[in-house]
Amino acid sequence: MAKALALNEIRRRCARFVVDWRDEPGDERQQAQSFVRDLLRAFGITGTKAALYEKRAKRSSTGNQGYIDALVPGLCLIEMKSTGKDLAVAERQALDYVDDLPDIEAPRWIITSDFKSFRILDLEAGDGADTEVFMLEELPKSVEALAFLAGYQTRAFGDQKQEAASIKAANIMADLYEALSDSGYDDHDASVFLVRVLFCLYADDSGVWERDLFYEFLERRTAEDGTDLGPQLAFLFQAMNRATDRRQKNIDEIIARFPYVNGGIFAEPAAIPSFDSAMRRLLIRACAFNWSNISPAIFGSLFQAVKSAKARRDLGEHYTTESNILKTIEPLFLDEFRDRFAAATHDTKGLKRLRTELSKLRIMDPACGCGNFLVVAYRELRKLDLAILERLQQLGDTSWQSPTAFFLKEDLPVTLDHLAGIEIEEWPARIASTALHLVDHQANQAMELALGMAPDPLPLDRIETIRVANALRLDWAEVFRPSPQVVIVGNPPFIGQYTKQADQTDDLKAVWGHQYDGYLDYVTGWYKKAVDYFQSSAGGRFAFVSTNSITQGQPVPALFRPILEEGWRIRFAHRTFAWTSEAPDMAHVHCVIVGFDKHEKQPAALYDYETVTSAPTRKPARSISPYLLDAPTFYIQKRSKPLSPLLPVVAYGSKPADGGHLLLDNAGYIAATSDPIARKYVRAFVGASELIRNTGRWCLWLEDLDPDDLARSRFLRERVEACRAWREAQTPTGDAYKLRVTPHLFRPNSKRPLVPYICIPAHFSETRHYATVAHFGPEVIAGNANFTAEDATGYLFALISSSMFLAWQRVVGGRIKSDLRFSATIVWNTFPVPELSDVAHDAIIVAGQSVLDARALRPERSLAQHYNKLAMDPRLIKAHDALDRVVDKAFGPRQTPRTEEERQEVLFKRYAELTEA
Repeated sequence: MAKALALNEIRRRCARFVVDWRDEPGDERQQAQSFVRDLLRAFGITGTKAALYEKRAKRSSTGNQGYIDALVPGLCLIEMKSTGKDLAVAERQALDYVDDLPDIEAPRWIITSDFKSFRILDLEAGDGADTEVFMLEELPKSVEALAFLAGYQTRAFGDQKQEAASIKAANIMADLYEALSDSGYDDHDASVFLVRVLFCLYADDSGVWERDLFYEFLERRTAEDGTDLGPQLAFLFQAMNRATDRRQKNIDEIIARFPYVNGGIFAEPAAIPSFDSAMRRLLIRACAFNWSNISPAIFGSLFQAVKSAKARRDLGEHYTTESNILKTIEPLFLDEFRDRFAAATHDTKGLKRLRTELSKLRIMDPACGCGNFLVVAYRELRKLDLAILERLQQLGDTSWQSPTAFFLKEDLPVTLDHLAGIEIEEWPARIASTALHLVDHQANQAMELALGMAPDPLPLDRIETIRVANALRLDWAEVFRPSPQVVIVGNPPFIGQYTKQADQTDDLKAVWGHQYDGYLDYVTGWYKKAVDYFQSSAGGRFAFVSTNSITQGQPVPALFRPILEEGWRIRFAHRTFAWTSEAPDMAHVHCVIVGFDKHEKQPAALYDYETVTSAPTRKPARSISPYLLDAPTFYIQKRSKPLSPLLPVVAYGSKPADGGHLLLDNAGYIAATSDPIARKYVRAFVGASELIRNTGRWCLWLEDLDPDDLARSRFLRERVEACRAWREAQTPTGDAYKLRVTPHLFRPNSKRPLVPYICIPAHFSETRHYATVAHFGPEVIAGNANFTAEDATGYLFALISSSMFLAWQRVVGGRIKSDLRFSATIVWNTFPVPELSDVAHDAIIVAGQSVLDARALRPERSLAQHYNKLAMDPRLIKAHDALDRVVDKAFGPRQTPRTEEERQEVLFKRYAELTEA
């Protein structure tokens, strides 16, 4: 049998089943097993291989042993009662048994029957309409309710149940891989073997061939000790790679029942693995799982991870969620097709034109990995085409149907050869091809359920458009000819400018040529390749997921200027959000998605996030800037001096470079202050932690050291000598070694403030509403994890404590993960403070002092405690609100801005004015 029974054939069989059983008395003891066998046979499940009859199980409510009438492991449990018995009671009894089953055998559906009626319970449907009841005579017209018996599945893609099933499936494959790897089996051959086994397991449960045919082969044709399993599988795989009319006539009877598969899955020669009894049991155990429940997109990512020992331990944390994939493909092209479908819902000609447009679309992922973007895109396009066909059928138009009785692949507007991927590694590329075959089969099943016809799943088409190559060296035109109908999507590698390897830097130089400036992340190579690819085309679209660093700081002009100057525009953008899972030990990767088009007029769209893990909010945009704002295009270039004449230069704090000998911990502080000579050189030292968390730390500040004091104080002498020895032991080309001749001094800092100053941390937490800065006198020494600027009046403190400054910091500054990174050249020197009147200047100072006064009301609190967004003192909030009103007004908008985006619009206007001046 080549595939699951067609629904029309199942209806005919069910009609025969009704005739055979409608006059039977319906006795549970005498007839239950015969009834179940005949029912399963009507749906293509024959013999005893797929169902376990009279399976012994414990009832969870009583602890007593009982018997399940029939169990199809991982699929359904069937409980029979005599005619007239209450099926709700039977259902409760069945659920009692479910709790005792191992996870791998746990069913999704419960079927109960009294010979005259059926009750079907979907355990994954949750509360609500999860039970269906119908009479025996209604079975032929109700076959969809039991279609899962023939391998047809209805799925809510991307839901938690499907994710859980995919994770469980990946763990099973991980166990198989580990067993193969431990046996010394070649890694490449293991990849080939696992993909073949995956296809067979999936085919067993999803109607590609007879249910559990692969399981039957393993049970009946391989020895329990596993010694002949490898050769037997090799022979089976060889047979499936050959058309049935070209096989030997005396081939094994079970192998002869396997169809011709093609598609390249079984074509490549591979070494025969050696198995033992434990490895065979693993494979048999894998057959008990219901593989039709997996999501090819999620499972593909997980399957890719099984070859890493660490990833195997953390399976469930190594996949891209489908919701994240949809964030890319929906605004890039899918939403537009859906809107056109909605607009043409009453127009048969319009619906047919839409199918024609779908047939022209080509999708390429030049960093495809295991193909999850391609899988989800294909699934959604096939789903849309099915909706069009259903609507045409409702409107009475059947002209789309094939003139033959069969629906052929040629009748589909969206086929697998309309998708292409480029992947540098063979293993994920192989998974991508297989995952596309699986989702194609799922799409055909959905079509069969909805329309009663679909293309045959076998033989598979060979996917020639998944290329194993370095995408930054390959000419993409070799994959698809450039045209406006090509859409490029993907999630290229997250590799920053400072973590690139030498060959990756060479890749970028080859792509960017003379435009490469050294600051570009690896992902930017894909943007440049996309622009170059479409040069010979009248247009096109592309969108990539990238780390948010590409829209921050110095790299922005280097990336976006060449793209926008070529006539592209930002069609849509997702501002910063967290891409990876919520696992406790997993660091978030903070991403943006930027999509481009050319010569198109649709309104742009910005997607914003309240927090990096929130759901996005869509907002229409007039024009999206490279900083992902609704604003005209502009670039913030780094500057060596402040743009505004009202700002002084900021500088790094003082760097000890001392090996810990000039800095004092608690014990060192006690020792230093106990020494009457050393005591006068002790100063408070403020690093990043001390600034934010108010932890105590001190240093020996020996700028005005009296040489006689050094001679009189053993403590000072030992500390300075230890610093000298440490510096002398450093690399001769480094700064610390050069300072060995002045071991009593920090690294020279000509900009150290000698008057009251503002202390600015190099990083701000993303979670706080205000910058955590402080005002100190010159007696406090700021470390080099902070920046300083003289601020005798408190004017600078007030400016940087305002929401106006933080709005600028967020949009132009860099980030580490999501934390804001302050910089002198990009953030401070570009901060566009306009010319202020004396009144406005003084009002800002007064408002800033009110913030300091509010902090002083709770002197025991650190800055981290003051600015905990869940526990800010109302008086401090009030002081900041007053400061914001004064600063907002000073920047000159007609209306006082209230939101961060409004403030950013004002700031860019001031920036444009100052740069033009």
